[in-house]
Amino acid sequence: MRRKPRKNIFADPTRVRKKRIFAAAFLAVAACFVLVTVALSPQSGGSPERAAQTAHTDGSTETAETTAGGCSAKHDAATPPPVADAPAPDPAPVCEVIKATVKSGQTATALLGDWLSPLDIHNLSALCDKAFPLSRMRVGRPYAITTEDKALRRFEYEIDNEEKLVIDRTDDGFDVRVEDIPYDVKTCVVDGAIESSLYGAVQNAGEHPALAVRLADIFAWDVDFIRDIREGDSFRAIVEKRYREGEFTGYGRIEAAEFVNRGDRFRGYLFADKNGVEHYYDETGKSLRKAFLKAPLSFTRISSGYSMSRLHPILKIRRPHQGIDYAAPRGTPIKAIGDGVIIKRARGKGAGNYIKIRHNSVYESVYMHMSRYAKGTRRGSRVKQGQVIGYVGATGYATGPHLDFRIKKNGAYVNPRHVKSPPANPVSEALMAQFQETITPLAAKLDSLDTLHAAAEDAGDVVVN
Repeated sequence: MRRKPRKNIFADPTRVRKKRIFAAAFLAVAACFVLVTVALSPQSGGSPERAAQTAHTDGSTETAETTAGGCSAKHDAATPPPVADAPAPDPAPVCEVIKATVKSGQTATALLGDWLSPLDIHNLSALCDKAFPLSRMRVGRPYAITTEDKALRRFEYEIDNEEKLVIDRTDDGFDVRVEDIPYDVKTCVVDGAIESSLYGAVQNAGEHPALAVRLADIFAWDVDFIRDIREGDSFRAIVEKRYREGEFTGYGRIEAAEFVNRGDRFRGYLFADKNGVEHYYDETGKSLRKAFLKAPLSFTRISSGYSMSRLHPILKIRRPHQGIDYAAPRGTPIKAIGDGVIIKRARGKGAGNYIKIRHNSVYESVYMHMSRYAKGTRRGSRVKQGQVIGYVGATGYATGPHLDFRIKKNGAYVNPRHVKSPPANPVSEALMAQFQETITPLAAKLDSLDTLHAAAEDAGDVVVN
């Protein structure tokens, strides 16, 4: 049976038109839905939670938005949004300061090897040669190492009590220099009376024994502090006291000093000559410095004097002893009594280790029984007055540590106590007015102590320094 062919509904023009109208309407509705959805999305700022935008007369717009707490906050739409909080700063560098003193055997490599390579230390040593060679660091001298985050930043070494070597680590290498050591300085007046020794008198005045040594050096040409001291002698001084970080570190300049010995008053004022070198002068401008010191040692005792007939303690025979024996502890420094040249440094059977110095065409001095010689004291070397040339010992014929000191005049031994020593140059005429101007207030300050002591005696009080 034959099927009837199906009727093509799309062939009907009326139905095709209706279907097209329906499709267009459907697409229009879909487009409207999409537009509404986009308009209400959060990215467009059109959510119900956002307020309407309003135009300003100046052309800028202002947006009101609801905060999390329900409050509205306004900001100019042309203004950038608030800047986020800055990131946390880097932690502060950790600094550490190591303070100590140089120990025996320590070198620059031993001190700095934890922070610097051998090559860095080699380069640093070369840089320091002009300022202060690192090879000259001495045992017992203070130093400080500053580190930052365990890296070396600074090294300081105290050359002496006046200067220090400073090394800073930089991006380019090292910065090397020598600086003065800063001190807080106080000028004080100190005085005291002798009971048995200058050393003890200074201690009784509440001062450090180093001041006694300084005072003895000032008057060493006029007073023999071994033989001449008597009970009732007195001293006074205008001296600088130096402090670091509030602690006393020592004495600075002694601007003026006085010593009364057996009723004789000696005064010395510090003043610089035309070359800028400071010396001590009396009130008239005469130098306290003489050609020879009164003694080559300080604060010792004389165990045997000059004699043409003395019983030798070892040989047990009488023979001349043309010198003065100073008994002192082993190792006590021995000073040259004057400028000169060492003409002999040897060891003799009786004299032990000894040095002979020629001072000029007339005088020579001899120092015997040394335990050892000081560095740099070779035959032919020049020495300065007061320079340490050796140390007390008991070499040769000696029953104990002492110094046998002798002086020759024109080749013959003379009693050292009878040698008259000429003074050094006085203050020049060109500087005399400046000298008098300098010492006038110092003399007044020393004289004022007499008034204070007299008033204290009248009141029955004791002056305490």
